Amino acid sequence: MSARTTYRWGIAALALIAIEVLVAAVFGVLWWTVDHEVPAFRFDRPDMLWGLLAGPVLLLIFIIELAWRDRALRRFADTATRARMVPGISTLRPALRYLTLRSGLGFAVIALAAPQFGSHPEEVKSKGIDLVVAMDVSNSMDCEDLGTSRMLAGKRALEQLVDRLKGDRLGVVVFAGDAFVQLPLTSDRSAARMFIRTINTGTIATQGTAIGAAIDLAHRSFSPESSTGKAIIVITDGENHEDDAVTAALSAAADGIVVHTVGIGTPQGGPIPIRRNGQIQGFRKDRAGNTVVSRLDEALLIQIAAAGNGLFVRSTGSSTGIVELVDRIKGMEGAETGTVQYTAHDDRFQYPLAAALVCFLFHLLLGERRNPDPIWKRIMA
Repeated sequence: MSARTTYRWGIAALALIAIEVLVAAVFGVLWWTVDHEVPAFRFDRPDMLWGLLAGPVLLLIFIIELAWRDRALRRFADTATRARMVPGISTLRPALRYLTLRSGLGFAVIALAAPQFGSHPEEVKSKGIDLVVAMDVSNSMDCEDLGTSRMLAGKRALEQLVDRLKGDRLGVVVFAGDAFVQLPLTSDRSAARMFIRTINTGTIATQGTAIGAAIDLAHRSFSPESSTGKAIIVITDGENHEDDAVTAALSAAADGIVVHTVGIGTPQGGPIPIRRNGQIQGFRKDRAGNTVVSRLDEALLIQIAAAGNGLFVRSTGSSTGIVELVDRIKGMEGAETGTVQYTAHDDRFQYPLAAALVCFLFHLLLGERRNPDPIWKRIMA
């Protein structure tokens, strides 16, 4: 029986498509069964499973490449010449090499999705500092001299702070003409985000900007017995109309509390819009009927930060300035702030990863043409 000198790429294509469909069906049934019947099984990164959709694309590329090779062989020479020059052509071996590569990539994707089965309880001790943010909610925070309202810019800075600080306890004080505690010190990030979303310029009816009262209230929020580092961050435009904020910062510093300030706004300032149903109806005016222009009082905020041994940063349209503060805060000495218990899932990615490596090894060992020497002899050679 004469050896083949061309590829049966059509038969190979049909067989491989059938295998692809069969494997996809089996995987779908297994996925449904495991998802509904085995609650202890999960993927830590299920989004990585979208990589399995690359399989049909890979199959299409292989079929096109095999058909091109067959066409090139037929054009190269007649059957007798091909039999002498390229003996031992096999359609099965390229198909098997494709299957080992396809299977290896499939197992690798499953390993990347981090399958987990089983769980065990773990306990982690959190260490950090106590941090109270004093947020200005006066009407001047509605000014839009940053391209957006100062209030939105301040809330964005506060949200970034929550995201970047790990293990620290956070509290929030809001102030205008008066100050009150919006969120007591907590390590619950979800609660912090929920309270931040509710902050607006209507939170306090009494208008004004009592920065000193806010610093005093934040100061009293800390436990005197706690040995952990303590810091206050004041987020405001600095238009202080009520009290001596510098004295309040000095008092906090005397008790070892660092006071930082974040300036929201621009020195040029802007008018304060009056909104109804989301639409600007006009701008706030003083008693003489002149439009009020609210400006960032950068000099005062620098004085407050200096008195509190802290840092002043200015929030702009492109940066909140929080990164600089976080770097300074992380350098403070922390203490144990609590113990967190959680359920740790057991990783099982090793098994699909091992299967992927085996498939890749067979892919490398399989040759394109029939070889009289068995695989074990080539491994030992």
